[in-house]
Amino acid sequence: MTTTLETLVSRLVALAVEEEGSSARRLPPERELGDALGMSRGALREHLAVLERLGFLHRTQGRGTYIDAPGDDFVRSYFTIARELGYLTDSQFAESRVLLEEAVAEAAAARATAIDVAHLRELVDQMVAATRSGDHEAAFEADVAFHRSLQSMVDNPVLRLIHEGLSHVLRETIRVRRLDAVAVETPDADGVLRTDSVHYPIVDALEAGDAEAARAAMREHFRNWQSLPIAAHR
Repeated sequence: MTTTLETLVSRLVALAVEEEGSSARRLPPERELGDALGMSRGALREHLAVLERLGFLHRTQGRGTYIDAPGDDFVRSYFTIARELGYLTDSQFAESRVLLEEAVAEAAAARATAIDVAHLRELVDQMVAATRSGDHEAAFEADVAFHRSLQSMVDNPVLRLIHEGLSHVLRETIRVRRLDAVAVETPDADGVLRTDSVHYPIVDALEAGDAEAARAAMREHFRNWQSLPIAAHR
């Protein structure tokens, strides 16, 4: 009978030993594991190799083999490869990011602490200051950190994985669009670009605990983003 990867994982979990203070589970030695599963060592190694490539399994020299939750590399690679093969498009990634960010902003409004709000406001201040000084890479990194920090407030591992995958595949697009903003936007009286200042209403809504306003502010953020014309440097 063919063993699917999903079935194998459930059996591995049943045979694994939980490590105290860790989410990792240590598997029995390979020979013992094969006997318990009724699998040849060759077939077992093939399945374990797949799990290792997916990031669900890692080997520690002198300690053994462990199954654990994967990092972000798997979803990053999946999105990148799917994009290269043409199965997923930039417009689909961009739309998914907007939908995700709006939902995250709404959820964060009920969970953000005063410390969280202060940190987000500081990141927007950093964006503004960096753009004013012409340090566009620093402004970009502050922008990325803003959205990642917002995601961490919701603390949902499923949303986090999707967010990291989208951020990875769209990273260069976001960087170039920020350069577009610098090239085509007119600063306000204080020399601030709307691309940066549009983040402040999101922070204000979180501070007020207003979920609807947070979603609306995030939607406006992306409406501004999408309205930017393509700059000549493209």
